[in-house]
Amino acid sequence: MKLTVIGCGYLGATHAACMAELGHDVLGIDIDADKIARLRAGDVPFFEPGLADIIRRGLSSGRLSFSTDHREAARHASVHFLGVGTPQETRGHAADLGHVNAAIDALVPTLTGQHLIIGKSTVPVGTCAGLAQRVAVLAGRDASVEVAWSPEFLREGFAVEDSLAPDRLVLGVNPASTASSAPAVIREVYREVLETGIPLIETDWSTAELVKVAANAFLATKISFINAISEICEIVDADVTTLADAIGHDQRIGRKFLNAGLGFGGGCLPKDIRAFAARAEEIGASGALGFLREVDAINMRRRSAAVELTAQAVGGDLLGRNIAVLGASFKPESDDVRDSPALSVAAQLALYGAAVTVFDPKALDNSRRVQPMLGYAGSAREACDRADAVVVATEWAEFVHMSPDELDPVVRAKVIIDGRRCLDPWMWREAGWNYVAIGGPVTGTAAGADARRDTAGRTLPATVTALASRRILG
Repeated sequence: MKLTVIGCGYLGATHAACMAELGHDVLGIDIDADKIARLRAGDVPFFEPGLADIIRRGLSSGRLSFSTDHREAARHASVHFLGVGTPQETRGHAADLGHVNAAIDALVPTLTGQHLIIGKSTVPVGTCAGLAQRVAVLAGRDASVEVAWSPEFLREGFAVEDSLAPDRLVLGVNPASTASSAPAVIREVYREVLETGIPLIETDWSTAELVKVAANAFLATKISFINAISEICEIVDADVTTLADAIGHDQRIGRKFLNAGLGFGGGCLPKDIRAFAARAEEIGASGALGFLREVDAINMRRRSAAVELTAQAVGGDLLGRNIAVLGASFKPESDDVRDSPALSVAAQLALYGAAVTVFDPKALDNSRRVQPMLGYAGSAREACDRADAVVVATEWAEFVHMSPDELDPVVRAKVIIDGRRCLDPWMWREAGWNYVAIGGPVTGTAAGADARRDTAGRTLPATVTALASRRILG
């Protein structure tokens, strides 16, 4: 099929490349000329494992191309995916739909004949109805344009896998429509994916809009729940990791995302739960999602707790101390530092007078732009030179698996703060290090630590191999 993807940021570029990987003829559109030039050259403007190879493969096959001209979209295809950003408003918590509206305003007047716009962006409930009215005003007499919504569920670091082998596909159409073309189109677009048994959930606009924000709200709540429990564990000297293992065996709860630490960040969860709560207030249901404010507050408290723990570990005063912070991205396998707990902790340490040096395998350039006052190093060893304490703030595999003897010769004091509870405490303590972890003491067993370390160190190539065996990547 011929498809266009409007917006070539993280979501749009990934979606465009993966649609080409599935065999479609895809044109990506974005108003940022520099971004389009880089994509045309096969240069991905952000880090996402496996994506660069897929983009280059799409370009070389001729199935993938990019442009800044919305008029080309109208000439290229009749099916248009909308993948622009919906950031948090500058002076509020609601989602800013400016990019969504601008994309509609640029595209729709150029259309003739029958067209289908399928939204992928995360939007507040009620957006589709508003966009349909906007489309009706903008469309010419010789154009018939339908709006449908199929929200994305991409995890940074696993976006290729989540695009080509998603847990589920959701499609929302106008509940008043009796002849929507969207279900047939989606089934054809994702034919290879659906043949593997992936479910397609067909519903109305409002339900489809709510699915993504509801999923993110649940995930954020689960993460903040275990971090709230960790606050109790810190006071009573209980092991929150062992506790999470124990309650995770309950099938009603499950173990995933019950990992105490610095909490969540990134460009989705924080702004999505705030926008969800703001939208609930707008429609008169503020009481229903009032708990999300506490979820947000718990998450932010963990950052301050890490700073306090670091201060205690170096004698109670950060002024003049050299602190190495390993990790700046909000999660491993990403260069995204938006609302990153790791970078927030580094900045707070500096505000208390510490000399902070940060190392991250992929996010250094983005970190420098956001926090230029911090020091940066080209390796973990360099960051730890003459450090009075080392803070592991992002659970990159190279930090999870590093051994104490890599840092022994360069640090000034053998003090390590495990901000993600991802290290082997027995190994570090046996090497003479003062090991402390956010969330309270670590008891458990060394075997349990090995199992958690293996999970933390999982990387994308294995998942890509698994996809290839399912004949999705070809």
